[in-house]
Amino acid sequence: MAVQNISESVYVGLCLKIGTPQQVASRRHTVDIREMLANNEPSIMMLSGSCREGFRLSGSDLDYMQWPNNHRVIWEFSQCQFYNTQEHALILCDSSESPPGFTLLWLPLDRAYSRVMSACVRMNGMLYISSSKYREVTCSIFRSDSTPHGPCSSGSDGEVEYDIAHCFVSDFWPPCASSWIDRCHSWPPPHVVNDIIRNGCHFVAIGHKLGHHTDNEWRISFSQAEYKLVYAMNHTQFLTYGLLKLFLKEIINKGLRDEQKLLCSYHMKTTVFWAIQQNALPHWCPQNLMVGFWVCFKLLLKWVYEGNCPNFFIPENNMFLNNIYGDAQKTLFTRLYRLYEKGIALLLHSPSIRSYIDNVLVNPKLTVFTVGLSLISEVELDKDIFYEMFINDSKGTLDLRICRKDLHAVEQLIGLPLTQYHIVMLQKLTATILQCTAFMLHNLYNNTGSNKQLYIVDKMACHMLKIAARCGCVSDMLYIAMYYYKTFRYREALSVIDITKVKLEQPYLMYGCHVDRERYIEAVGGQSLSTKMRRAVVYNIKLGNDNEIFYINELKPEQLSSNQNNGHVLFIPPLILLYMLEFLCSRHVDTLRAQRALDDLQVLVHHDQGELIDVDLRNISWEILGICQQIAGNLHAALYSYQQSLREYPGNKIQTATIQRIQDLHL
Repeated sequence: MAVQNISESVYVGLCLKIGTPQQVASRRHTVDIREMLANNEPSIMMLSGSCREGFRLSGSDLDYMQWPNNHRVIWEFSQCQFYNTQEHALILCDSSESPPGFTLLWLPLDRAYSRVMSACVRMNGMLYISSSKYREVTCSIFRSDSTPHGPCSSGSDGEVEYDIAHCFVSDFWPPCASSWIDRCHSWPPPHVVNDIIRNGCHFVAIGHKLGHHTDNEWRISFSQAEYKLVYAMNHTQFLTYGLLKLFLKEIINKGLRDEQKLLCSYHMKTTVFWAIQQNALPHWCPQNLMVGFWVCFKLLLKWVYEGNCPNFFIPENNMFLNNIYGDAQKTLFTRLYRLYEKGIALLLHSPSIRSYIDNVLVNPKLTVFTVGLSLISEVELDKDIFYEMFINDSKGTLDLRICRKDLHAVEQLIGLPLTQYHIVMLQKLTATILQCTAFMLHNLYNNTGSNKQLYIVDKMACHMLKIAARCGCVSDMLYIAMYYYKTFRYREALSVIDITKVKLEQPYLMYGCHVDRERYIEAVGGQSLSTKMRRAVVYNIKLGNDNEIFYINELKPEQLSSNQNNGHVLFIPPLILLYMLEFLCSRHVDTLRAQRALDDLQVLVHHDQGELIDVDLRNISWEILGICQQIAGNLHAALYSYQQSLREYPGNKIQTATIQRIQDLHL
């Protein structure tokens, strides 16, 4: 009974730390919808790793895989028939001299795109893509400040570190992993197996350390299959995996230097996969969480003792072969066995888990299961969902052709059976695509189109922005105001600003982590996520920097500065942008209103305590105040604002523009 109570208590604790079933589902579904639209782009980027699986643990990196959409890897020549070689460069696997799970990639036609050709080497008179050369070629493609890290390009975006694995894709399941299909009797379900096989695999640019062609080999990656397997877990199995990750980080690897950390999160995931498939625990339920953890730990201990961790898809690939052998293996086994001897008490060494075990040890009759789960309120769940939407509401480099394809893809997705999380994410992405399309159309035809073309394009752009405002969130109204200002319709812009100001002054709005819970529930509690987003959710405004569109000419230097410093988006607090637009428009029609707008902007920037302006966005807020003060002729106040902008966290990477503006004041 004590173990069952501990299991229930830890289950609740992990729901609070890792996520409830609803939170985890919303995280996954928002990413899924965004990536369904990414298939239209020349280069596809897929979120992978723990973040894709639904974890949001502090300190975790963001892992991505990126591959060219116009290359395909095949396993045999007969598969050529499925491709138009004018559209796809074909690459053939040659695994004859590689260890299990690895292969060479051969270009049978000696033809591919320049980036790939520059990474080729000749062996036995044939052209192969070298994994080491490909890493060199692709390291700085995504970000010029990236550095090599294993098979990845690594770097940081603010406080978030990322790894991008540049790879190739195959639409076919590897023959060397055919035994996995035969093992799938009880788990995963047949529809998951079929989906995994249909989606093939990837090839990551790193060779086996003990192989004959280490610098040229590629590792077969099952990242896509793995996140589908994690999706197929029930919540207890998922939390067991999460508990193992915490066990690894907070107990096994605590105090070790990086080079001493022999076990990694991938080993933990592999133990869970095997334990589930081998039916090591008949019932994975909250009351059995500790039993499930113990089953996985014993399996891991057995593998370390034997020096063999079998890859879940290709068991012949021993993932311990490179580093867990000899003295290192003995030391690791001794350490793990000492933990094993402590029993469940070993988890008392985990800061994340200890309190939930202590609660039961102090009061064995404590009932926490149903009470604990109610701690995740509707408001907290909504905050999590809308935050996920905000960080996933982005597209890669856009042009009109891709936007047209995206809108066609949206039409097709609408006809599918979608969850509420899919639907609301699809709405927000549709709004974003329409906004980008509207400004791109204006940018394209403004200088080249005839009057008739301009009239037609303008009508289309206005219509798109109004649709976006109807299906997006409250702050999406500001894109209409920006467009009207850009097209010199100041009174129309001010009319939209007036409506938006009323909406933004409502006391129940959810802006990031700031919300009046009681008023929010009173206003939209129990309603659909779509209704909540349209009526009660506010996002920071995103101005993309990578398609040569300047949404507000007065912010052109900031967009250029951000882009030059690898900032792909300029983020602006909605009220800051509203007051800026009100000031800029009123200057042409109502100078008294312009001064009131500037006063309101100044009060907001000087006195906000983090409720209406994110701390990371105080630099752009001071910058915008300085721009407006400079336009109004108050140069000393503008100088002070620019100097304050430089003192803030450089969230938008606009320092270059700020310094130039200070120099241009000539005080």
